[in-house]
Amino acid sequence: MDSALTAIGWLDPDVSGAAAQWDRAQVGRLARRLGYELIWLPERTSVPLVDQVRTADVDAVLVPSPKHLDALTLDCLSHIADVETAMPRETFARYFGGRRPCPA
Repeated sequence: MDSALTAIGWLDPDVSGAAAQWDRAQVGRLARRLGYELIWLPERTSVPLVDQVRTADVDAVLVPSPKHLDALTLDCLSHIADVETAMPRETFARYFGGRRPCPA
């Protein structure tokens, strides 16, 4: 049984702009520091991030900063995975509440 922690690396290309390479590096360093095996998703897709995370069944989502997620997406993600940000260094721990994570 593989017990490695897995995380999805995510950045919003509109937020990163010219600093996309730097943001990817920040997320990569954070993954190594926290011990996650990092999986990158495509930057442009019609599938919502929350659905991709749910399908991938990962332990966490790593982003360069909270600016890369809107409030609703952050809330939805926090019901299915931890969310870690590189700068500022924050953890939004998974919420194990009873309500549905997101509208269907």
